[in-house]
Amino acid sequence: MHGMNKPGHALTTPLEGTGHRPWDPQAPIAAPLCLLQTTVAPQWVDYNGHMSESCYLLVFGDNSDAFFRFIGIDEAYRAAGHSLYTVQTQLHNLREVSEGEPIRLTLQLLDCDDKRLHIFHTMFHGRSGDLLATGEQMLVHVDMRAGRSIAMPPELQARVQAIRAAHAALPKPAQAGQPIGIRRRTP
Repeated sequence: MHGMNKPGHALTTPLEGTGHRPWDPQAPIAAPLCLLQTTVAPQWVDYNGHMSESCYLLVFGDNSDAFFRFIGIDEAYRAAGHSLYTVQTQLHNLREVSEGEPIRLTLQLLDCDDKRLHIFHTMFHGRSGDLLATGEQMLVHVDMRAGRSIAMPPELQARVQAIRAAHAALPKPAQAGQPIGIRRRTP
């Protein structure tokens, strides 16, 4: 559950304090990754009786955190002064979901270089399999002390490249790279 630890402290994510499992270079990599399944919490529901728009991003953030831990970024990594920051996000809310309903998230690595990751989240209803929402994000690896982007260390780059290779055959999601704007018919 999300919450504040104490006044003036950071938001607590569901995976906070869980560390990460050691990376196994021989283990198969799912394409796409499925690292998070949960249910719609009461505090995520708005006055319309459905999950609030901001909470879609909250859950996609939890999915990112699961991905970070999968590749080896946890509290110890951040305490050493490095992290991934989100620099761009685009959401597509496609269907409503209500309190208590199950949701399943997948994550596809669309592209990467030594500093950046382009990821794509997909949220499905946990029972029906209906597509609920998608989130596309550009992340940048940073040296938090220097306040600038830097290349990921070689072991992290190797893990990201292994995921990229595993995801290379996946089709590009329909919502990926879509511009936002009002589409008008030409006369």
